Amino acid sequence: MPQPPAQVTAAEISRIAGVTRATVSNWRRRHDDFPAPSGGTDSSPLYDLVDVQEWLGARGHASTADPAEELRTTLRLHPGGGGMTGALLPLALATARRTPEERTALAGLSDAELVARADRAVADLAELVPGAEAVHFAAHDVDVLRALLRCVQDDTSGEAALAVLAERELEDSAASGTYRTPVQLADLVARLVPGPYAQVMDPACGSGSLLSAAARRGAKVLYGQDSVPVQAQRSAVSLLLAAPDADITVRAGDSLRADAFGGVTVEAVLCNPPYGDRDWGHDELAYDARWAYGVPPRAESELAWVQHALAHLVPGGHAVLLLPPATASRASGRRVRMELVRSGALRAVVALPPGAAAPFHVGLQIWVLRRPEPAGPAHTSVLFVDTSEAAGAGADTATGPGTGTRTGGTASGTRTGRAPLNWTALTETALTQWSAFAKDPDAYADQPGTARAVPVVDLLDDVVDLSPARHVRASRTDIAPAELAREADEVRRRLVAGAKSLSKAAGYDDWSAAGPAPRVWRTATASDLSRGGALTLLRTAPDSKGAAGAALVTAVLTGLDIARGTAPSGDPSGLRADGAPVIAAGDVLVRAVAGGGGAMARVADDADAGALLGHQVHLFRPDPARLDAWFLAGFLGAEENIASASTGSTVLHVSPGRLRVPLLPLEEQRRYGEAFRRVHTLRTEAARATELAEETARLLVGGLTGGGLVPSAPATAGSGATAESA
Repeated sequence: MPQPPAQVTAAEISRIAGVTRATVSNWRRRHDDFPAPSGGTDSSPLYDLVDVQEWLGARGHASTADPAEELRTTLRLHPGGGGMTGALLPLALATARRTPEERTALAGLSDAELVARADRAVADLAELVPGAEAVHFAAHDVDVLRALLRCVQDDTSGEAALAVLAERELEDSAASGTYRTPVQLADLVARLVPGPYAQVMDPACGSGSLLSAAARRGAKVLYGQDSVPVQAQRSAVSLLLAAPDADITVRAGDSLRADAFGGVTVEAVLCNPPYGDRDWGHDELAYDARWAYGVPPRAESELAWVQHALAHLVPGGHAVLLLPPATASRASGRRVRMELVRSGALRAVVALPPGAAAPFHVGLQIWVLRRPEPAGPAHTSVLFVDTSEAAGAGADTATGPGTGTRTGGTASGTRTGRAPLNWTALTETALTQWSAFAKDPDAYADQPGTARAVPVVDLLDDVVDLSPARHVRASRTDIAPAELAREADEVRRRLVAGAKSLSKAAGYDDWSAAGPAPRVWRTATASDLSRGGALTLLRTAPDSKGAAGAALVTAVLTGLDIARGTAPSGDPSGLRADGAPVIAAGDVLVRAVAGGGGAMARVADDADAGALLGHQVHLFRPDPARLDAWFLAGFLGAEENIASASTGSTVLHVSPGRLRVPLLPLEEQRRYGEAFRRVHTLRTEAARATELAEETARLLVGGLTGGGLVPSAPATAGSGATAESA
């Protein structure tokens, strides 16, 4: 069946040619022979990739593309498309292992010699990479082979090539059920195994994130298996590149139905298994020897993975699994949970906040298990940890001129909405509590609201609910009344101060009616103003992800920061310094995706200066001699302006060049700008006061109902006060 012609957007053309999107727009306007759109819409046209490449080649632009983008483009043109991934993954490994001199020599080979050499290189990896023995290249693959070679020559680690090869088949999506474990979470999971360990297994290894984290901790023998062949291939290649000195064995196949490592036991098992799989083999595996704690019900595939992990441990070895919260409480899994608790196999359950890993709307849990030793000590308690408060409590508080107080979370440190996670605090909370408990469970001191060691006998009820929130919820009886009263009074004082600030901000009334009809003014688009030099439009490059981003320590300003009024709090690990603009005070920042509530725009202050621009933010840098920053922010972020400049149905993407701005004298701009600045302060102070009011109410109700606080005694008769007069 013939392949449909590959199509590209204007943004992809800019990456292919190594130019800005503005340059592509100029080409479209100024060159009559520029390829006409072959699809898409008027606002988002698509172009035939072959026509674009021919046009660029005729003007000497085709060779300026980034090697990774060139590989991506070549793959799109190849008849095999994304199916080439499995063939090229082992070749990427073989190429990355070559010396620079050897790679240069490969580039000089003829087409036939290159194809033959590639075949031999992949055949040599048959024992290391699943499926490598079936790979064979042909003459029509030579363009892809040369593109891969150039990509590895540009990034000798091979990571850039791996990212390009895997991005189609390994795209994170609920539809495919394929998710990557974030590196911060993978490191936490690996560190929850007490002490050093040399041998580790992941029976659902995916792209190898957890095994890589174990290797960083010193593990030298790594076993991995995954039911998706391309996942197993990528995991093997990634591990062989990242841990060349380790003994690595990765196999493709279903670990539950066709365990590739039957009889192998290790010191640690780390796993982020598939969730909600009803076709995991319940019927055919009903009498499997691994079910030492009970046959997992059909709806409890997660408990099958738990017991599979325990079966592969040496006595005393630890398993750490990432599981959905329903595993801790579903009625169908009660009997298996009871046996895991009764036997002492379950040692801890750590609750994560939503956003820690896909699916991001669910707060997942980490189960820490230990295979019981025949003559080992009896375990009489299980640790429960809730990290949600710590995860949202670490963003800095910053105050900028004219913006009011900017907080990185709520006043109490709890999370609202989808605030960025504080991985440092989350990790420290989980590891500190688990380390103390693992060292001496009997001496462990509970941390109300965060962690609690619950006696086994208290867990073995009719429900066997292992949800941390059920067990660690802070009771006001856990806090000394004097301390509780001090905390409530402190929050109340902050609320009073916040209310005064809000009252002051709300006192602004320096406006009047425009007349019998609204004002009408001439406007210009942001693109027009940019061409005239009144402002500069900046955006983080779409392809700025890369290994170089791991070294960045600068914070990133996100669209959520603008909506919530928080300081820059994004993760810089997905950015390269040369692909993300640095924010300066006075820049106007506009969210790239509309909706969700909150402000759409703000002016960068000193707290924002020096941060990197996030992917979902547009930056407008005005010439202060021609445009007032707050005037610009007010009109750019206006609801009607955003609506008219947005495209899409479910998700509205803001087209920055289409936003319109009135053409007013600078002095009049400043009057409008001052009004917009005061409105921004009002919004910020209102949000802060609301958070403080909620926290004050929570503390007072909890203290009164928990017995830590009591209402004041009624006034004496001599005071003249009565309930009625009060």
